[in-house]
Amino acid sequence: MNPSALTVELSRMQFGLTAMYHFLFVPLTLGLSWMLVVMEAAYLKTGKQVYKDMTRFWGKLFAINFAMGVVTGITLEFEFGQNWAYFSHFIGGTFGTALAIEGITAFMTEATMFGLFFFTWDKVSKKVHFLITVVLAIGTNLSIVNILVANSWMQHPVGSHFDYHTMTMQLDSFVAVYTQLLAQVRVGHVAFAGFMTASMFVLGISSYYLLKGRDVAFALRSFAVAAGFGICSVLFVAFLGDANGLAVAKTEPAKLAAIEGQWVTQKAPAAWFPVAFPSQSEEKNYGMIIKIPYALSLITSHSLTGTVKGLKDIIAENTAKIYKGKIAYADFVKLRKGIATPENEAEFSKYSKYLGYGLLLKKQTENPALATDLQVAQAARDSIPQVSTVFWAFRIMLGCWGVMFLLFALSFLLVVRKQVKRFRWLLAFNLLAIPVPYIAAESGWVVTELGRQPWVVHGILPTYVSSSSLDWQSVAFSLGAFVVFYTLLFGVEIFLMFKYSRLGPSSLHEGRYHFEKSQQN
Repeated sequence: MNPSALTVELSRMQFGLTAMYHFLFVPLTLGLSWMLVVMEAAYLKTGKQVYKDMTRFWGKLFAINFAMGVVTGITLEFEFGQNWAYFSHFIGGTFGTALAIEGITAFMTEATMFGLFFFTWDKVSKKVHFLITVVLAIGTNLSIVNILVANSWMQHPVGSHFDYHTMTMQLDSFVAVYTQLLAQVRVGHVAFAGFMTASMFVLGISSYYLLKGRDVAFALRSFAVAAGFGICSVLFVAFLGDANGLAVAKTEPAKLAAIEGQWVTQKAPAAWFPVAFPSQSEEKNYGMIIKIPYALSLITSHSLTGTVKGLKDIIAENTAKIYKGKIAYADFVKLRKGIATPENEAEFSKYSKYLGYGLLLKKQTENPALATDLQVAQAARDSIPQVSTVFWAFRIMLGCWGVMFLLFALSFLLVVRKQVKRFRWLLAFNLLAIPVPYIAAESGWVVTELGRQPWVVHGILPTYVSSSSLDWQSVAFSLGAFVVFYTLLFGVEIFLMFKYSRLGPSSLHEGRYHFEKSQQN
């Protein structure tokens, strides 16, 4: 029995909200771990106490964020089994492998090193503690490798095949799953987005101390590390984002068309629409449309001969695939019942790659093999993402990147010229810009995940048939409970971050920083 449409939507909403809550904590953890390595390396090389204090203080904020990330991340795995039972069964042989590797290697490594980082100061040699910090950073960042490999497989399933006997995807090539281009560029893109987030975080808080005129030596050094780290990260994010776009152009044309608001295939060289207002129902852009000639071809193919296939053409192609999927589904049912003829087996072998498109009809009818032309047409229209959301989420992400590039470039220039304290307006902007990378990161995930819809596994398993057969009331209750619980956790994170950020290095109780001196006086 198919789950109700309301159950599916509530399950999607619950997983989307909990995943986005979790991802609020991930980027800072990724980037700050390597910034701690840089700071402690400076301490190891120079022996200056200020670099040790920097490592310990920013490590304190890292710890708060790390703990929240762990708490919010654990529940996601339980949601797979609770709300997405068929998805878990279907992809366990491939997706589950990457998750198991993540738990055994990355999580255990970072959890072990996390404790050693905080409790071995002055108990082991400087070099040993530095090695602990390096391994902590490696373990922390190794987590995203496995998670993003699994997620990239969902976007572009390679190295596996569907076994109709077990109703699961079977792994053919472990190497192919890990080495596919989409996974490689996305790992880099997300990692450097995390470095950029941490850089903005440290830069903004350091700017706050400089605006207040306190702990200036500590703040200037932290500012310099963040500015240098940030300008490198923001450039790599752009480079890897471009590579990600080129990979998406090859593997997910509907997502790229939605990102660019392309309903009709333009002749090359194609114009880019930085501003447009896509209408899903009318299948066109309306209102004010700003066009930049030739830019779309240059962006998506690095040439003047490339273009982006329009969504109307993709819908037409998907219509043909759905009709083939109907045939595959009819043969599949006979094979499962053991009544298939050799002709059915040969036909299924021919059309099996379209079975997922046949399953798109499950939203329209219980038996896709008997779907009408009207139901096929509706399934084809539903086979593309929600264009407006994806279109604008991408532009929000792009705009945030532009803001951060300017701030990092100006901040780095002032560090080089040793004029950081003179430009208070820039310090104020840096402080206000702390939320910007978070907005960019969340927008990026909206583009990635909503751009894949209506698929959980692209071209193979539709979202509609992936969820558990729960009643909508149960899902609605758990959704409400998660929202309340996660909001409370987020409030705790904000409270602790504000508390220790305001205290600054005085929270280390070394007796030489602002609030400690005030108390002594």
